[in-house]
Amino acid sequence: MKFMSEYRDGDLAQKLLSEIQRVVTKPWNIMEVCGGQTHSLVKNGIIDLLPAAVNMIHGPGCPVCVTPIELIDKAIYLAEEKNVILCSFGDMLRVPGSKTSLLDSKAKGADIRILYSPIEAVQIAQANPEQEVVFFAVGFETTAPANAMSVVQAHAQGVKNYSILTSHVLVPPAIEAVMNDEESHIDGFLAAGHVCTIMGISEYQPLVDTYSIPIVVTGFEPIDLLQGILMTVTQLENGTHLLENQYSRVVKAEGNTHAINMIDQVFEVQSRVWRGIGAIPQSGYEVKTSYQDYDANLKFDISIEAAPENEECIAGQVLKGIKKPKDCPQFGKKCKPEFPLGAPMVSSEGACAAYYHFSLASESI
Repeated sequence: MKFMSEYRDGDLAQKLLSEIQRVVTKPWNIMEVCGGQTHSLVKNGIIDLLPAAVNMIHGPGCPVCVTPIELIDKAIYLAEEKNVILCSFGDMLRVPGSKTSLLDSKAKGADIRILYSPIEAVQIAQANPEQEVVFFAVGFETTAPANAMSVVQAHAQGVKNYSILTSHVLVPPAIEAVMNDEESHIDGFLAAGHVCTIMGISEYQPLVDTYSIPIVVTGFEPIDLLQGILMTVTQLENGTHLLENQYSRVVKAEGNTHAINMIDQVFEVQSRVWRGIGAIPQSGYEVKTSYQDYDANLKFDISIEAAPENEECIAGQVLKGIKKPKDCPQFGKKCKPEFPLGAPMVSSEGACAAYYHFSLASESI
């Protein structure tokens, strides 16, 4: 298990924790951007083992969590009213829309299918030429190449009954939005290693320079995270602000050029609304005009009014790092994975789900 078991070594983890304790002399707020990192921090007990001076803040890096209610309502509309075969990753199904969820629609008979790859959706479209197939394309830069490839493949093979409902968001603009929020007080960031595997690390340098903050590209295993935290704390204690790459065994400075080219072929950057946060300029991908026949928004001329957030849900404040899941009055009460008030309680990368399933905070529920 190379690159797995050695990054879960308990003795090495203890040495890193001791070094963090030795280095830190004052309180620091460090945001791990990615929800996958949040789950690892909570599941492995790192949150409880870190010195009290190191406060890990959970960021907006959960693409399912920030998918707007309006888009979920559009997906439900397509499945129920347009009778399309709607394909999606599994963790989108329980996310609440304005009135219901995709799982509820599936239970009522809508043809909604859980897939592991958008390429499967193209194959479903080929097997059902008389029926429209829509893939709910949700994700950060990580999943964008595969979603773009499905469009390129459908186009090359002349598949006319396939399209994607796009909800792609980008990490660097989210970091900028957090830094510009008056309620957020972040001293340093752990950047998401899987995103940087695709995009490289250069787009984070302007953020380091503009806000004078350290950003450390970090993996997801316990040793990865502890090394990333130590690197960040060391910079903060030394008064430096650099872009560093802890995850160098996977992340190359230039990223994956083939994947980037695939993204650029199909998508263009535009502003996007993030659920619970609001509009962030130039923070998402939309399908280019040259592939507009594969844009479900245009193909079906969908017009769905934006719905208000649930007033009892503080997901927006959790996603911006202002509050933690246990600060929500409804955590584990009205809001549980089976009946979530907001997406972070049901997404596989949601901070609320991490705390509910793995944290000591859930013991009092």
